[in-house]
Amino acid sequence: MEQKIIEIIAEYQGKPVSCYNPDQKFTEMGLDSLDLAELLIQLEEAGIVVELSPQINTPAKLAQAIKE
Repeated sequence: MEQKIIEIIAEYQGKPVSCYNPDQKFTEMGLDSLDLAELLIQLEEAGIVVELSPQINTPAKLAQAIKE
């Protein structure tokens, strides 16, 4: 799931997947709250529904929240 999240972010920002790692904070990736809302919309379109909280600030933590 981490890889899928990173692929979505990379496509959204127009950068290679290799620019990201699962433990990198979303803000360090250059994502703001509107970007994160777009990420959630894209995940929902893929059938994955999750709510973000301040503690979910990396792709790894988001993937873990989806598993729970």
